[in-house]
Formats: sequence, structure tokens, C-alpha cells
Amino acid sequence: MAKIVGRKEEIALLQSIERADKSAFVAVYGRRRVGKTFLIRSAYEGQFTFQVTGIANVGTANQLTNFHSALVRSFPQFEDNPLAKDWFEAFQQLITALETLHGSGKKVLFLDELPWMDTPNSMFIAALEHFWNSWASARADIVLVACGSSASWMINQLINNTGGLYNRVTHPIRLEPFTLAECEAFFKAKSPGFDRYQLLQLYMVFGGIPFYLEAIDPRKSATQNINDLCFTQKAPLRNEFEKLYASLFKKAEKHIAIIESLAKKSMGLDRAALLNAAKLPDGGNTTTILRELEESNFIRKYNTFGKPKNNAVYQLSDFYSLFYLKFIKNNAFFDDNFWINGIDTPEIRAWSGYAFEQVCLCHTQQIKNALGISGVQTQSSAWFGTDGTEKAQIDLVIDRRDQVINLCEMKFSIKTYTIEKEQAESLRRKIGIFRDVTKTPKALWLTFITTYGLTANQHAQSLAHQELTMDALFL
Repeated sequence: MAKIVGRKEEIALLQSIERADKSAFVAVYGRRRVGKTFLIRSAYEGQFTFQVTGIANVGTANQLTNFHSALVRSFPQFEDNPLAKDWFEAFQQLITALETLHGSGKKVLFLDELPWMDTPNSMFIAALEHFWNSWASARADIVLVACGSSASWMINQLINNTGGLYNRVTHPIRLEPFTLAECEAFFKAKSPGFDRYQLLQLYMVFGGIPFYLEAIDPRKSATQNINDLCFTQKAPLRNEFEKLYASLFKKAEKHIAIIESLAKKSMGLDRAALLNAAKLPDGGNTTTILRELEESNFIRKYNTFGKPKNNAVYQLSDFYSLFYLKFIKNNAFFDDNFWINGIDTPEIRAWSGYAFEQVCLCHTQQIKNALGISGVQTQSSAWFGTDGTEKAQIDLVIDRRDQVINLCEMKFSIKTYTIEKEQAESLRRKIGIFRDVTKTPKALWLTFITTYGLTANQHAQSLAHQELTMDALFL
């Protein structure tokens, strides 16, 4: 099996669970293509006592046959056992098989694609609940690991179950996309071809999704890869968007409506404005949809500086979804070299600036580390406001306990970024509006985060209290 890159915390947790002196119920969930199954198999390679993978789009009888086949592979002595009539009997057969094992070692049970096993009227959840509550949890040697592509099922049926499995998952693990540092390690293990600027470009399109990164050809530039994977006639990610949401969520139309609404508003929308744009009712079902999208890393919810938490704003945070809706969805594909030919157009430059801001926002911890404030209590937020005559917005505000606020300006550029006179005046007005509107007594430090740093001129010297390059995001 290929060696896993990154995921150090998750692997350490999974291995510590195996060493613990009590049973554990682990649920690994997250966005499609993020590497959930690969993580579990890497952490417990060769240690599964029993493993089964559900089958998509088949009925209960086929699922039970598949479960029986998996049981026989792990316990050949049960080959002549009759096929279970229902899930209660199937789990009882698993119990009987496990009780034939002797010794003090942990028994790792891996149920992959668990949501597919839960077919209509199958009573699967009730049987799983009975298996855990009546037998597995009373022992000290069971590690039950559940995983599945359907994020909505994993979140609602396991993580947030309100019935017999309420609070039974001992270790929920939400698997996040790779950070830039993990992407760099991924490609170094594969090929040393990409520098950090190239990696940043790839991240702005594909995010840290291992499946997408695996498709990248290190012999080609970032621009060529983006073009080949998204815009040619046989581009493998050309139709990924519909597959992505349909596989994760039941009745994904409402999820997609939210994503499409947020894609049109770079700053994001509060709940009322979002529901109005997506034409969705304000109720519990919509709350569930928003939670599912947030738990799956498609959207993020953030606070605006100086406002109460119930005024939170939702923002699209999935890089591929943003890129798809911006450039692929309505592209007629008359040009197989669309991305290569258009790389310096105003539309792509505008997208690059916004996508770079999103990269920075999902690496705020790395930014804090680079600023030397990892040990200082902070709150990160965004801000937008007006003094009555002029509007201003700041995409990242780091409010520090040491009486300092970092106002972060994030700028994407193919070379060092130059602050011109007109922009310098605009930035001074923005800082002044922030001070007047928020009434904060704290020191305001303008912090620039750019690809290659700032051009040394009088405006940079007078305005920029601190500056970071893209290297800080790779920490």
C-alpha cells in the first residue's frame, strides 16, 4: 500500500485508540475524495479483524449477501453458515465469529461505505445500535470504525443521532483537506517538479483534495494541469460537480442552490440573505443542510468583527466548487486550451485575487504562527462597514488579547506587489473607517500577505506594519 502523506494527528489518534483499554466507536467523515478510506487503511494496515464495504444502489438482500461473504473471508470456518435473513441476524453472526477469537489484542472492525448498507426499511441502524449497545461497548477490545461517502448520512445518522446511537460515537473524526504544507509533502514524495507558486495555483483550483492532486501530472505546469483536468473534451473533472454533491447528500438540489448563491457573493451572506437568494424556507431542514455543508468543508461560517454571533455570515470555501461555477459550468468548450489562452485576462486575475484570499483564510493558523502570535489568544473574523459616505471591508481581522488588531490585506501577484499612491490613500481611509465605526482602542497593524512580498517604496514603509509571503502559508 502507498505510504500516506500528512494526517499525522489522525493516524496518531487512530493508533492510540487501538492501544486504549476500552472499546471505541470511530466515525470518519468529510468531503468526497478527501481520503477517508485511505487514512483508515493506512492507520490499521493488516490489522483488520473484519472489514466490509457496502455496495451502491442495491437492495437489502444483496447487502446481506455481501456482508456474509466478508464474514467468510475473515472467518472461513463459518462458510457453511446460512445467509442472515436480516441485519440483526447478520450482526449476531459477527458476534459469534468474534467470540471465537482468544487473546487480549484489539479487534478492529471496518465498515466502509456504511450509508449504502442502510437501505430503505432494512432496520440497519437499529441492528447496528443493538450490536454496539448490547455487546461491543460492554467489552474492552473492540474498535468499530465506520466510514462513508454520504456526508449527510454520516452526520445525521451517526454523529448527530438522536436515537439509540445518541452520543455513542466515541471518536468522530472530520477529515479536512490537505493544507499547503501537506500538498507540498505529497508532491515531493511523488516528484520534486513544483515550486510553491505552482502549488499555490493548483490549490486555488483543487484545494487540498488528495483525489484531485493524484490526477495532476508533475511533468506539466500548473496551468497545463488545470487546463487538461478541467477544460479539454475528455477532462476528468469537467463533470465532477454534479457527481460530488449527488454522492454526498440526498436531494442535493437544495445544497447546490446554497453553493450557487454563495458563489455569487465573495464576502458571503448572512442566513436571511442566503435563504432568500437560494429560495429556501427558514426552518430546521435548511439548518440541517447548512450544517451538512459546513461539516463537509464546502462552506464556512464566520463572525463579523464587533457583531454578535447570531449575525454570522456563510461563505463558499470549497475551491473546486467556486472554480467550477466561475469557469466550467457555462463554458462552451470550443477551446481545448481555454485556461492556457486566457490566463492573463481580467476575469481570471479577479478570480485569482479572491481564490488567494480563500487560501489565506483556510490557513489562518499558519499566518498566526508566521506572525509570532501562536501563543496569544486571538479571534479571527471579517469586517465590513461604512462611515455613512464610504464602504470598507477587511477579509481577515485578527483581534489579539495583547491589545493589537492585525488588519490583513491579501494580494496575489506574479511578482512583488507594489502599493501605488491611490491604493495607499484607500488603505488609510479603510483603516480610518474601521477605527471610527468599531470604536476600538487597540493598535491597528496593517498586515500584508502576498505571494512574493512588497516592493520597497514609501507607501510600503509607511503603511505595512508586517508583511508575509506565500511561504508563511506552507508552515
